Amino acid sequence: MKRKKTGMTLVELLVVLGIIALLVGILIPALTVVQTTARETKQHAQFSAIDLALTAYKNDFGDYPPSNMTVDYCGAQKMTEAIVGWDLLGFHPKTAWRADGLDIAGGSSSYDPAQTRDNNNNSVPDTFDERKGPYLELASDNVFRLGSTTNRQGLFLDTGPLEPATYVICDVFGKQKIRLLNGQTVSAGAPILYYRANTSEKIITGIYNPLDNDAIVQIKELADNRGDRRHPLGWSDNNYEYFYDYIRDPKIDVRAWPYKPDSYILISAGADGIYGTSDDICNFGN
Repeated sequence: MKRKKTGMTLVELLVVLGIIALLVGILIPALTVVQTTARETKQHAQFSAIDLALTAYKNDFGDYPPSNMTVDYCGAQKMTEAIVGWDLLGFHPKTAWRADGLDIAGGSSSYDPAQTRDNNNNSVPDTFDERKGPYLELASDNVFRLGSTTNRQGLFLDTGPLEPATYVICDVFGKQKIRLLNGQTVSAGAPILYYRANTSEKIITGIYNPLDNDAIVQIKELADNRGDRRHPLGWSDNNYEYFYDYIRDPKIDVRAWPYKPDSYILISAGADGIYGTSDDICNFGN
């Protein structure tokens, strides 16, 4: 009697493996596209939440928060203070927009909820009662400390001119691992850039200033530490010509004119983590 052969021949096995490899090759790019689209949708949703928070801030104080760079405090940091507070406990109306959280006179009459005595040991009201907000729920805003301190890890080891013990709101494209104070490890994205429009100006270079967040862009580029990871928004060539081309509304050809000249712009570095590339997510344009 002839014994019936069982199993697969080498040729059949190679054919099956080839088909599997082909299917994997087709599915992986498709899954990547789906994941990218999902994150882009999530990023737009985050921008919508920030838009609502900034609108609530404007309703209370008459204008959007400033974005100008002041020594060690830039636009991204100031937006975060405005909608969640310098210490994440709400915004104080008497802020001096300082990275150390002190008031105009250099005292702690704004961001010090535990203060009960002034310099002359007189009793003073608890400033926590004067806070507004937070306008953005902390559960969904991706707030992270900019730099590392003695007891927690921040986004960057070197924050350049910016105060490390301050907060920024990051996008949803979390690639960097951050260890929180409680030991939990979470993913953090790139800081969201915020530029407020100067509505009194009538030219694009006066309405928006690239220096408002240039320190963040340069710090991010330094942290990436790769020659091919240059961030176009940080190019200072011809007085930041690339930045102004980036924010220019192409439908207006009479003169160079920016998107959203009456409010503000928000920029996420996108999936590649580089500011100024085609995958950026913004609150303007298409």
